[in-house]
Amino acid sequence: MIKGKTIRIDNKYLNVELEDGRIISTPLIWYKPLLSANEEQRMNYKLIGRNTMIEWSELDLHIDIEEMLKVDRKEEAA
Repeated sequence: MIKGKTIRIDNKYLNVELEDGRIISTPLIWYKPLLSANEEQRMNYKLIGRNTMIEWSELDLHIDIEEMLKVDRKEEAA
């Protein structure tokens, strides 16, 4: 099970440090609500589901960390 530890968002990428030390980076373009959110909204997240998902309740956005690893992506996350 892939679990997140910390989240960092810059102007281009959502970066998730995993509990095992790896870092996953995915383009913000995949997550339209994050792309248009301000810094305060982007930082208002919490890890849920035993740290397997990221939730931005204000943005109504939930990202499954394991889904970030899938290669067959379109320009939006589920």
